[in-house]
Amino acid sequence: MAELIRKQKGWISVQIVNWKRLWVPIVALPLFACSALAQVPGLAQNLADCRSGRQTCDRSRLTQEQSIDVARADHLRNVSNCRDGFDSCDRSTLSGQEIMALALADHQRNLSNCEAGIGSCDRSGLSHVEVRRADDAASQRNLSDCEDGLEPCDLSSFTPAGVRRLARIARSRNLFACETGIGPCDHAALTPAQARSVAVADRKRNEQDCVNGWSECDHSKLTAVEARKTEEAEHDRNLSACSDGLETCDYSSLNQVETVRLATEEHQRNYTACRTGYGYCDPSRLTLAEGAAIRAGKNPPSQ
Repeated sequence: MAELIRKQKGWISVQIVNWKRLWVPIVALPLFACSALAQVPGLAQNLADCRSGRQTCDRSRLTQEQSIDVARADHLRNVSNCRDGFDSCDRSTLSGQEIMALALADHQRNLSNCEAGIGSCDRSGLSHVEVRRADDAASQRNLSDCEDGLEPCDLSSFTPAGVRRLARIARSRNLFACETGIGPCDHAALTPAQARSVAVADRKRNEQDCVNGWSECDHSKLTAVEARKTEEAEHDRNLSACSDGLETCDYSSLNQVETVRLATEEHQRNYTACRTGYGYCDPSRLTLAEGAAIRAGKNPPSQ
């Protein structure tokens, strides 16, 4: 195969494998070197395909050294497939050491699945110590599920005292959900004192939702004082939206003083944009004095 070295004054230096370097005219290059050089990218791609195990691999185009390298890549890929438990694993090609390492990895993966309660678990492949560890892990998971109110929760493994403790935890969890509105709330499970506490929390939460303009607000539950406070917050939010030019602005809700102030601010913004050339400018909204001042490059007379 030819390798292009350098080009000089119409001649090109070509190194032929196991040959001396030759200087030949560029016009002669297509006769023998260009064909070889054009094959280089194709050969490199074919080698990459073979190393990756792609179907486009043509092993007949590999050199002996490349074939050995590809065979090594095939073996390593098979070892990886066996370690990952893929069906494409061919155990017959593994060495004794690789088979031992695979058995160790399979055992550890099975033990991990049994302890975590996920995936496939073959308890027959565990030692007595490992079975106890897996059982302890399962008991701890069940305890955590029961304390958090998650399914599946198996109460049969608890003592009467343990069941009573879980019931207290469940009542506390329900009270928290009812007071905060986070999670399922069972009002029927509340005591009269807890029901009153939850009612107060509900009213405060609804007031906060209304003041903040959140969708959870129920105006019908507001007291007269809370309704006025909510109306003031809504008015302030609308005024801010109008000042910022937001599409949520409701100009009809503004009073006369606010309307005049916003008009003055907008007039000043428009004049500044026209004078500096930065921002949206509507020349038709300028006064005659402002237009003349901008054309003259001066500030307008005081209003």
